[in-house]
Amino acid sequence: MEILLLSPDNPFPSESGAAIRNYGIIRGLYDSGHRVTLLTFSDNELSPATNPLFQFCRDVHSCPIPKRSKLERIVSLLATRGADMEDRLMSAAFGEKLAAILDARAFDIIQFSGIELGSYLPVIGLKKGDAKVVYDALNAEAELQRLIYQLDRKRPSRLHTALYSAVQARRLERYERNLCQSVDTVIAVSEEDRSLLESYGGSPIYVMPSGIFVDDYAPCSGEQRADNQLVFTGKMDYRPNIDAVEWFCDSILPGLLQRHPALKLIIVGRNPHPRIQALADGDHVRVTGWVESVLPYLQAATLFVLPMRMGSGTRLKILEAMAAGCTVVSTALGASGLHGSIREAIEIVDDADGFAHSISSLLRDMDRRQALGERARQQVRAHYDWSALMHHLLGAYEDLGLG
Repeated sequence: MEILLLSPDNPFPSESGAAIRNYGIIRGLYDSGHRVTLLTFSDNELSPATNPLFQFCRDVHSCPIPKRSKLERIVSLLATRGADMEDRLMSAAFGEKLAAILDARAFDIIQFSGIELGSYLPVIGLKKGDAKVVYDALNAEAELQRLIYQLDRKRPSRLHTALYSAVQARRLERYERNLCQSVDTVIAVSEEDRSLLESYGGSPIYVMPSGIFVDDYAPCSGEQRADNQLVFTGKMDYRPNIDAVEWFCDSILPGLLQRHPALKLIIVGRNPHPRIQALADGDHVRVTGWVESVLPYLQAATLFVLPMRMGSGTRLKILEAMAAGCTVVSTALGASGLHGSIREAIEIVDDADGFAHSISSLLRDMDRRQALGERARQQVRAHYDWSALMHHLLGAYEDLGLG
């Protein structure tokens, strides 16, 4: 089949969950004998000499990431009834490139990743021909905003963001419903997300969890993990990640330091928000910013922590950590959407005192850490390697009459 894939983020090098997922999909489709044309946003030039996307794709096209000022976002919020995410990736250059690609070649499937790219449905509708349109929903976005609102409204300093989320939740519900009713098929990343999206009616919804190439994360033979080193990874301008790290540093870390004074938390990820940068203290909290690879940090971690209190979908960061052999302590939300056998290899705790107790207990028990880490790696390979996942997507295509 000829497949056009629209990605909100450059799939390689992969610096976000969307990018990791789309890189896996591209490689999986290539291995299945399909031809993929990629249109993505990237501020960096993509070179055939150094980027494997050119090996796995028939054609690779990119446009610069559009920039919107805070003032432009506020004006849009006050002057329109649209959701903020509708305009986040609006780009005349991207729309023109998309139209040109669709004029030049007929496709069997046009698949767009993430709600932001739904803004290009009018172009797709005019130019798609007989192609089927697939929406790969990375999150149940309206529900995500409702969760953020519930948490932020409890903190006086966050009331302005709570108000923003309350407004956005209503607008996103309307927009998300329209997207789900305007495409031929929706792909959700978890059963929980499918249940939320099914409430909109319309197109059939399939589940394909996000995955990784497990062998890419193999721990180095004979390499020892650091002592007393906690690691968190993710895009650090993403509100659920900001909340997770702030909660950990405010409510969990102080008590841990009383019992483990040598303990360090390393926050790894691009675009750290000023609130995250302010947490770095030179002694116990380090903020790396962008790194070429998270793998060295995962392979050196004593424990991987995932204190998520908001978000949806499957968090790829937890799969990466487990594939690297990390022992993971997570909230139930951080581990939501995962296969039951995966969850059994994770310490899952929701309250701050319990989270701290689990970390402290594991820091003192190396044998248990190693056993959990090895079990996690085995279960990730069984359930979340891309080789075990692509049949979900290909089955959805077959039900569209394609294959």
